[in-house]
Amino acid sequence: MTSNESKIYDLNPNKQVKIMGLPILWFAIFLVTTIVTVYTGTLPTGMIGSLLVMVVFGEALGWLGDRLPIIKSYLGGGAIVAIFGSAYMVYSGILPESVSAGVDEFMTAGGFLDFYIAALITGSILGMNSKVLVKIGARYFVPIIGAVIGAMLIAGLVGFLIGFSVQDAVLVIALPILGGGMGAGAIPMAQVYSEFLGNPPSYYISILVPALALGNVFAIVFASLLNSLGNKVPSLSGNGQLIPGFTLEEKKSTFDISKMGIGLLAALLFFACGHLLGAIVPLHPYALMIILVAIAKIANLIPGNVVEGASQWYQFVAKTWTLALLFGIGVAFTDLNAVLAALSIQYVLLVAGVVFGAVIGAALLGRIVGFYPIESAISAGLCMANMGGTGDVAVLSAAKRMQLMPFAQIASRLGGALILLLAGLIIPLFL
Repeated sequence: MTSNESKIYDLNPNKQVKIMGLPILWFAIFLVTTIVTVYTGTLPTGMIGSLLVMVVFGEALGWLGDRLPIIKSYLGGGAIVAIFGSAYMVYSGILPESVSAGVDEFMTAGGFLDFYIAALITGSILGMNSKVLVKIGARYFVPIIGAVIGAMLIAGLVGFLIGFSVQDAVLVIALPILGGGMGAGAIPMAQVYSEFLGNPPSYYISILVPALALGNVFAIVFASLLNSLGNKVPSLSGNGQLIPGFTLEEKKSTFDISKMGIGLLAALLFFACGHLLGAIVPLHPYALMIILVAIAKIANLIPGNVVEGASQWYQFVAKTWTLALLFGIGVAFTDLNAVLAALSIQYVLLVAGVVFGAVIGAALLGRIVGFYPIESAISAGLCMANMGGTGDVAVLSAAKRMQLMPFAQIASRLGGALILLLAGLIIPLFL
């Protein structure tokens, strides 16, 4: 064996380049095999083919993004490359239509996004200190309100400076960006606009979508920048903790397959209960699920083995499928046509101003109530300004703070409901 070969096949794992824990040569075999099945039309249909493409292509794009000099430091690294790399593959036709349709179906009708988020919410909340959970929950709406106020003020100011009316800056740009994504934000907001302003909802959706898409881009970029700021100014950051002393109760334990199975069951059950309660209570199932898990944790209703299992399942899902999910987000939820259509300098400045305002407002008011500014800005600010559940995953991945998912979901879901209420109150003021 030559010296070069010995380096490649060295059994010391610290000396091997790895992707997803695999030596790069083995991953290359998996990648080539997947590519062959994709372009010969032999990729299995349904969950198997879609998940294979998402995992292999997502990991490849994520590995690349984490090594590109400027992108890895300032633009979100692997997270943003996985999302926009896959979106470009759809936009350019590189990814066959049948494959993109399969991934879209798996992400949406197949429920993979819900499956992922259910694991993160259940495992991360059950892993919290219950006393700190109460302490945080009672104050969390303060930075959310700060994000809304900051975004609207900056939108009005930037709009005035670049020739937009305050009405357009607030109604057409700021509120849709803060509204919690498409399903929970833009679509019902278009209905509200239609009732007050008279045009059909489809007209307003076509106007709102570019703002959402571009706002999501800036949210991901700002998430990476805030992570870099936190590394340079440690006093502003809790490294994923919202307040001093807040940590996940990560106990030293050996991963147990049976416990992970219990954790999976707990995540599915809480998600189902959120939908069950959603048939009665007019809130998004994610929001109701968060409330149910938090109540169960605070009241100490969950046995210890279930708590540990949920935590282990959450860690497995976050480590194994995050880049796969981001690839799916790019395919199913990121419309490059809409993003590119909105790329006038004025429009870009206005959207950036809205996201920046949300960051500043959430950071300042979060600091007042005792939160770390970086974590407050990311969870209550950027997760108000992204595209709901998909945006939460992308933003927290870029910020390297996936443990903030429960609070991100509060901002996206309950904050989105707040924006719909606010839209109904503000629109008549401009009539």
